[in-house]
Amino acid sequence: MAETSAALMARAARLARQGWYSTRPNPRVGCVIARDGEVVGEGWHQRAGESHAEVLALRAAGARARGATAYVTLEPCNHPGRTPPCSRALIDAGIARVVYGVRDPHRIAAGGLETLQAAGIAVEGPLLEAECRALNPGFLVRCERGWPRVRLKLAASLDGRTAMASGESQWITGAAARRDVQRLRAESCAIVTGIGTLLADDPRLTVRSEELVLDAGQAPPTAQPLRVVVDSKLRIHPELHLFHTAGEVLVATALAPRKIANAAVVTLPDRDGKVDLLALLRHLGERHCHEVLVEAGAKLAGALLAAGLVDELVLYVAPKLLGSDGWPLAELPFTRLAEAIDLRITEIRAVGTDWRITATPRRND
Repeated sequence: MAETSAALMARAARLARQGWYSTRPNPRVGCVIARDGEVVGEGWHQRAGESHAEVLALRAAGARARGATAYVTLEPCNHPGRTPPCSRALIDAGIARVVYGVRDPHRIAAGGLETLQAAGIAVEGPLLEAECRALNPGFLVRCERGWPRVRLKLAASLDGRTAMASGESQWITGAAARRDVQRLRAESCAIVTGIGTLLADDPRLTVRSEELVLDAGQAPPTAQPLRVVVDSKLRIHPELHLFHTAGEVLVATALAPRKIANAAVVTLPDRDGKVDLLALLRHLGERHCHEVLVEAGAKLAGALLAAGLVDELVLYVAPKLLGSDGWPLAELPFTRLAEAIDLRITEIRAVGTDWRITATPRRND
């Protein structure tokens, strides 16, 4: 039975998800080529610098691509980068019609639809736009506003404590929750922490491949995320594990930069002696970071929340009570109920013996 246009676009979206962890900094894209509703070729972008989804689908379709329809989750790119423009590949293959899921907001890559139309190819869309946007939330947000999508990850007890009064925190949550965090890390371009957390816990902030559970058909990450340390006073030191594991390190400070072995240092605008967090996010956007995961203590978490810079909060809640002297989730020195940050809970699910709560701040706009 011939598949409908919506079914073919949904198929392209499923293909795109196979590159969920492997395409950064490129967007995740899937493409299906069909004639009379029957699939003759398909492909998905696997790694930056390699063939895009449209090219792989055209290669699979061969001569059958002439006169066919291409269903692609993101507007075909229109610029020569590490690979030729996909708009030109579709034209050269004789594609008669292109159905797209979402327009490309990237200022350089956009324009593919107009190029296709100028060549006489019928263009339709957007189709299943919400589903296609969900494939690249960070990429789309970063292109549209200039800084990445920020996800704040926290782990706490049932009474909202992240550590004992002594600072002891390993482990509040169970092994299943810690494995789940590896997926968050693997889909992120950068992981941000504060110097306080780094000095207290000495984390590596890497994706641990032995704990990363992929869905069937998904490609593994090709590199570690950029690890970013917010260190206004440059208290960092070279003995930390961060400097002795694979992956890039960026230290953001409010002081004049100094050379740090195995790390890049950036001085950002000073706000009350601290790194300007929006300036940091804009800097990460300039480095083509689309998805940022924040794993930090109460100070940095609170500062990001108070500044309205968190797009999504992921909270792992363990069935434990740590007591009233334990450390809080975030330092938010509110004095009136009107100052409270209102959240919209989008998902609650069990992860082993713990619960994972996903929420987004309610914006006035």
